[in-house]
Amino acid sequence: MLMEGSPSDRLTFGKMGYGCKHYRRRCKIRAPCCNEVYDCRHCHNEATQSIQRNIYDRHDLVRSDVKQVICSVCDTEQPVAHVCVNCGVNMGEYFCDICKFYDDDIEKRHFHCDDCGICRIGGRENYFHCKKCGSCYSTSLRNNHLCVEDSMRHHCPICFEYLFDSLKDVTVMKCGHTMHSECYHELIKRDRFCCPICSKSIMDMSIAWKRIDEEIEATIVPEEYRYKKVWILCNDCNDTTEVYFHIIGRKCSHCESYNTRTIAPPVLPQ
Repeated sequence: MLMEGSPSDRLTFGKMGYGCKHYRRRCKIRAPCCNEVYDCRHCHNEATQSIQRNIYDRHDLVRSDVKQVICSVCDTEQPVAHVCVNCGVNMGEYFCDICKFYDDDIEKRHFHCDDCGICRIGGRENYFHCKKCGSCYSTSLRNNHLCVEDSMRHHCPICFEYLFDSLKDVTVMKCGHTMHSECYHELIKRDRFCCPICSKSIMDMSIAWKRIDEEIEATIVPEEYRYKKVWILCNDCNDTTEVYFHIIGRKCSHCESYNTRTIAPPVLPQ
């Protein structure tokens, strides 16, 4: 099927008119792992990870393994390429031959990161690759975040979706650990202010600590607890100290955080 019109008209024919809920594109992919046709790798993974499938049949598609695509305009199956060999349309305004990735929505400002090994969105000039964290971060975090080795190459501690190539926005917390932004805001909404991974405070808690100071000052401690001491471990600075017990909270004498936990007294050498 050769389309009439100028070459530029053929290239843009059907732009944004095809695709799935994940991407607008003018081709489908044949998954080399199961030889079935899907709109994109996310559609494949959602289908193959379905609870209805036998657990031994569940698998993910490796994007770079895709060899064959099917043009959505003329249904021609062909090797991976930017332009359809039959009808001459761009199968995606953005095309990455490394990732075998197509997308018509170029307002996403795609770019391929060689260090990540995948395509990302948002404009190359707005991101840098952190070698230690192993992922692209916003330039606002350059020299402004705590590095955690391969911090993006794990699952979100709230919803358990793999973060590295997730389609959702990700938040880098003060401690350097990461989670989906929507999960982070849900955590805050539920008055949880500690990292689910390391238990450090995920925001500036100084105002909250001051309120606790005032509440402790206004609370009369029963006589039997007035001079009781306990050992605590501070989740924020990792310091271990002995402090006076209080039912409302135990304050770290090193960093003045109330994000602490009671521990057994240290064992002194004999």
